[in-house]
Amino acid sequence: MKILVTGAAGFIGMHVARRLLQDGHAVVGIDNLNAYYDVGLKQSRLQQLESFSGFRFERMDVSDGPALTALFSGAGITHVVHLAAQAGVRHSLQQPQTYVDSNLNGFVQMLECCRHHAVAHLVYASSSSVYGSNARQPFSEHHAADHPLSLYAATKRANELMAHAYSHLFRLPATGLRFFTVYGPWGRPDMAYFSFARAILEERPIALFNHGQMRRDFTYVDDIVEGVVRILGKPAAPRPGFDPANPDPAASHAPWRIYNIGHHEPVSLEQFVATLERCLGKKAVREYLPMQPGDVAETYADTAELAEAVGYVPSTSLEAGIERFVHWFKGYYA
Repeated sequence: MKILVTGAAGFIGMHVARRLLQDGHAVVGIDNLNAYYDVGLKQSRLQQLESFSGFRFERMDVSDGPALTALFSGAGITHVVHLAAQAGVRHSLQQPQTYVDSNLNGFVQMLECCRHHAVAHLVYASSSSVYGSNARQPFSEHHAADHPLSLYAATKRANELMAHAYSHLFRLPATGLRFFTVYGPWGRPDMAYFSFARAILEERPIALFNHGQMRRDFTYVDDIVEGVVRILGKPAAPRPGFDPANPDPAASHAPWRIYNIGHHEPVSLEQFVATLERCLGKKAVREYLPMQPGDVAETYADTAELAEAVGYVPSTSLEAGIERFVHWFKGYYA
């Protein structure tokens, strides 16, 4: 396969691209290297990929249709892992236009290129945030996801629906993966566990929202990568016996699928911080605060569909995952 990985300088993008290169595939990576967080960290991630002879990087914004079209025209891309997006629930409250530009316009440009260049499979990042105000746990792909609580979540849900339209109209195989709270080495500085580690080492208070009662389905990045790589080789197909009178939200008459990808084991924020304290060898100063706008109290993934489709079984314990993150964090930041 010759695979385009968008957001290749991002947290998950770098890990996915590196795994694909290790497996012997040719990878074209694109990223706009924006200043949402430390560009130096993004460049360091790219250095992890540039040692592979099969890697090519282009600095590019996915919303730049002509540039993207030119890339597809000459690159011979067979598969796409689309991870580029403006991330962050809170940031979407302050800068909504960036989410429209990247997550909506950028996704349309990607769909158009996949359509016109006969891409065999488009795998794209969705999010557990699409479940919004749904209180049924664990979250299942067969549940409705029509009540997002942030613009970020709304754009991710829109991506799923846009992909379905292209799958129906142009028979483009498209699979959306709803990521659940990914953590690990090379993560984003705006993510809670990353900022917690820095604050604990600097003896600054950490903010625990919802008075510490949050629960998240923390999923180690290597487990996420394993799921992405497995599903990439299994193009979405129409669901046999799909009933339009009682449509399944996770499948279709078109070559389109939605899967949760998580650890299937929710952990309280208090437990996560306690594990981080043990691995850092230092206690945290806690500051308990109310729930933030756009946030949800709990996420918990039902991953049975992905397990059935590709044998996905997350294998990294919370303790092991945080130990690996702390080892990287201390080494990278000296």
